[in-house]
Amino acid sequence: MPKADSPVTLPVAELAPSKSPSVPCENLDAAIRAARQRFVARNPNSGKLFGKAAEYLPGGNTRTLLYTAPYPVFMKKGEHYQVFDEDGHAYTDFVGELTAGLYGHSHPLIKKTLIDTINNIGLNLGSTIAQETAHAKLICSRFHLDKVRFTNSGTEANLHALAGARKFTGKRKVAVFSGGYHGAVLGFWDGVQENGVDQDDWVIGRYNDAGLAKRLIEKDDIGAVLVEGMQGAGGCIPGTKEFLMQIQESAKKIGAVFILDEVMTSRLGPSGLQAIVGLKPDLTTFGKYLGGGLAFGAFGGREDIMAVYDPRSPGSLAHSGTFNNNTLVMHAGFTALSEIYKPEVAVEFNRVGDSFRTSLQSVSKGTKMSVTGLGSICGIHFSQNGQTEISSRESIEEDMPLKDLFYMELMENGFWINKRGSMALILGTPQSELDRFVECVESFLRRHKSLVSL
Repeated sequence: MPKADSPVTLPVAELAPSKSPSVPCENLDAAIRAARQRFVARNPNSGKLFGKAAEYLPGGNTRTLLYTAPYPVFMKKGEHYQVFDEDGHAYTDFVGELTAGLYGHSHPLIKKTLIDTINNIGLNLGSTIAQETAHAKLICSRFHLDKVRFTNSGTEANLHALAGARKFTGKRKVAVFSGGYHGAVLGFWDGVQENGVDQDDWVIGRYNDAGLAKRLIEKDDIGAVLVEGMQGAGGCIPGTKEFLMQIQESAKKIGAVFILDEVMTSRLGPSGLQAIVGLKPDLTTFGKYLGGGLAFGAFGGREDIMAVYDPRSPGSLAHSGTFNNNTLVMHAGFTALSEIYKPEVAVEFNRVGDSFRTSLQSVSKGTKMSVTGLGSICGIHFSQNGQTEISSRESIEEDMPLKDLFYMELMENGFWINKRGSMALILGTPQSELDRFVECVESFLRRHKSLVSL
C-alpha cells in the first residue's frame, strides 16, 4: 500500500488518555454514563463550539450523520491519514469521509494539482473545458461505460440516472431494497424515508432475497431497478451473487433499466464491485473519491439510455449544474484516478482491507460484535446473538447502546470512527495503526467481557 509523507503526531498521552477505562464495568448504562463524562471532560472546546453552532444551525448541525450526543467532536484539521480536533487530540481517521476520503487529507499530488489549477486555470470558467473530456474518457475506460455525465454528488447521480431510466422506458415505478441508501432524499429504511422523493413510485423488496426480487421486478409497471452491490449506510452488507444476478436477469427480461449504485463500492477494485461480481448494469452511479476528495458524482452506461441527455436531440432531458464540470474537481479527480489509485493499487489496497476485516472478525468471535464488509470498507455491528451472517437490515437487531460505548471508547484510543460503525480505510494508513486498532478492539471486548459475551 503506498506510503504517505510523515504524519504530524501528538504525544502518546493524547492518543491514549490516562482516564480511559481500565477496569470492567458490569452495567452497560453505568459504562455509557462514565464514557460520556470522560467525553465531556476531554472535549470542552467542542462543547463550546457546539453551543455557538446551535444558535444558527438546527441542532448545531448541517449533516445529520455527524451529530452525536451529548455533542459532536469538532475537527480542526486533517493531515495525511489523521485528523486533529479542537481540543488537541489526534486520531487515525477510519471515517474516511464515508469512502470519499480515500486519498487522505493532504496528498501531495492532489495538493499540487489544486494549486496549479487555481494559479493557471481558475475556479469557475462557466464553459465547457477540455479536462472534463479527459476525466470522462478515463472513467469510461476504467468502468466500461459507453457514455458518462458528471454531477455534484452521489445523490444527484442517482436522481438523474432514475430520471433518464424513466424517460427511456416511459415507466415511473422503481424497484429498490430495504436498507438501501442512494442519497439524501433516496433512503429506504422502514419504507420511504420522510424526506424522500417520489413517495408513491417505489416498490421495496428485501435485500438479498433473490426470489422476492424476481417477483417484484417482473411486473409490467417497473421501469428501473436501483440497488447497491454492498449496502453502505445499511451496514456494509454485501449483496450475494445470486441476488444481484437475479436482479440483472429480471430487469433484462422486462426491459427495465438496471442501475447499480457504486457511489461507495467503485473503490473496491480497478473497475468497481461490478467487475468483481461479474455484473453488467445498464447504468452505474458514482461519487465520493472519484473527485479526488472534492464534491463529485457521475452516472453513465449504455449509449442508447444516456442519449436521453443529448441536447442535440429534440425532447432530450435537461441536466444542468453549475459545478458539474468545475475545474478543480475535473483536474483533481483525473490526477487521483490516473496517477494515484491505479488498478494495481486498488487491488493491493483492498487486499489489505480484507486482511484487516479478517483480523477484526477473529478477535470478536464469540462476542456480540461482528464485522461485515468488502475490501477497504467494513461495518461494526453489535447484536444480542453476535450474528455474523447478516443478509439484510431486517435480519439483525443492533444493540445501539453497545455501539455508543464502542464509539466513545475507541475515540479515547485515538481512532476516529462514526457512531453507526462503518469504516473506510485511507491510503497510506500505516499497518501499525491497523494492528493497533485490532488490539484496542480486543482490549475493549476483554474489558467489557460481561457485557459483550454471548
